[in-house]
Amino acid sequence: MLNFLLWLPLAFGLIAAFLPKKAAAWTGVLGAVVTLGIAIGATIGFDPGEGMQYVVDVDWIPGLGVSYSLGIDGLSVWLVLLTAIAWVPATIFAATRAPERTGLYMMMMLAGETATLGAFLAQDLLLFVLFFDLMIVPFYFLFGIWGKERDGVSVNSATMKMIVYTLIGSLLMLVGAIALAVISADGGPITFSMAELTVKGLPSASQNWIFWFFAAAFLVKMPAFPLHGWVQDAYRAAPLPALAVFSAVLSKVGAYGFLRVVLPILPDATQLFQTTLLILAVASIIYGSVMAFTKTDLRLIVAYSSIAQLGFITAGIFSLDSTGANGALLQMVNHGLVVVPAFLIVALIRERTGTEDASKMGGLAKNAPVFAVIFLIVTMSTLAIPGSPNFIGEFYIVNGIFQNFVALAIIATLGMAFSAYYALRMYQRSMHNPLAEGVESREISLRDGLILVPMVACLVVLAFCPQIILNGTEDAANASVTIAKEATR
Repeated sequence: MLNFLLWLPLAFGLIAAFLPKKAAAWTGVLGAVVTLGIAIGATIGFDPGEGMQYVVDVDWIPGLGVSYSLGIDGLSVWLVLLTAIAWVPATIFAATRAPERTGLYMMMMLAGETATLGAFLAQDLLLFVLFFDLMIVPFYFLFGIWGKERDGVSVNSATMKMIVYTLIGSLLMLVGAIALAVISADGGPITFSMAELTVKGLPSASQNWIFWFFAAAFLVKMPAFPLHGWVQDAYRAAPLPALAVFSAVLSKVGAYGFLRVVLPILPDATQLFQTTLLILAVASIIYGSVMAFTKTDLRLIVAYSSIAQLGFITAGIFSLDSTGANGALLQMVNHGLVVVPAFLIVALIRERTGTEDASKMGGLAKNAPVFAVIFLIVTMSTLAIPGSPNFIGEFYIVNGIFQNFVALAIIATLGMAFSAYYALRMYQRSMHNPLAEGVESREISLRDGLILVPMVACLVVLAFCPQIILNGTEDAANASVTIAKEATR
């Protein structure tokens, strides 16, 4: 099952690359939909109490201890499903707009899905690093070819900045992975199996510098303050359907890497640098929130709010508390389900107004009550209002931090207050106020409604039934955190 799940998107993408425009568009959609079907089947058949499941383990490069090892457990099952869910509306939205060179566009989108799924499924450290690095390649082309210059920002410079940041982080992680395997071997056979590396362990001194090699890669990918320098330009230039999945899913691979690799394999270093990472996480929350309410560009508001949300997720992980870690996994899924419709709504607003600047909008709800309600639900989820899934995730995270870091928890809650301001201002300026000159208020089409409503429905379901996810992640999150908590420096 996992081989089909992993490679099927790429196969459909390669087929789409050689088809005429319309056929290529819907072949890409078919690939995303079939992948979602397989992911749903894997999730339904998953047993939270059984550990790693659907395991594929084949020697790949035996001389170097590298294996083609795949599996799903409580840390990854819902992130795999999130990936499959997110790609469907983004791919359909792009297909209905028929971008230039549609076949190539669909191939890059689906290649990105395969690489992202590979990072969540890989149980061999070198295989994880490979997929982690490959993820960025399709998005380099998606951003570079189909992106547009905005506010004087060159597409070439924006994509180059993104590649330089992520490439440096990825190279550091590759060095760290090789060093980790060689040092842990201690003269014996080398292995990159994450399970075996967890058991073998490393001397504390080696853990400390390897920890920062991995942390740099993960913090850049998330992105987190202060390694977010590529975000503003890249997000401005990117095509919105590709940006939706990029922000919703690829950023989660960095957070997932902390839970999958850093906490269990480098527990001593995790304890030593716990406070440092918590401070960086809280800084991301405050910085992202402050920047979001200083912006009027809708996509930048969503971008900086994402930095704040990833700060909450990082804080939950490094609370080293099972409640915080479980909340972090829930929030990864919540944020992904919020940010996809958020960016697609930005695209719909631009089609009606010709701009993404909220200061030039107003009155879009006048003749579009359904569109306004859909946007309102997404906005309420963004600001984590009680009764929304984001509120539950943030509540778990803050509760986890409060166990040992009361001051940091109090500061983190300021981000929740800031989010109410920038999210409501974004909604008010675009949907209400007098109808701006040159702005067309029209109802969402049935086609676009069918793209957005399922994502919004997922948010509503999780708001009332968060245990759907929490029950599946609890054992794995507890296991990852327990290893780090019980380590001795």
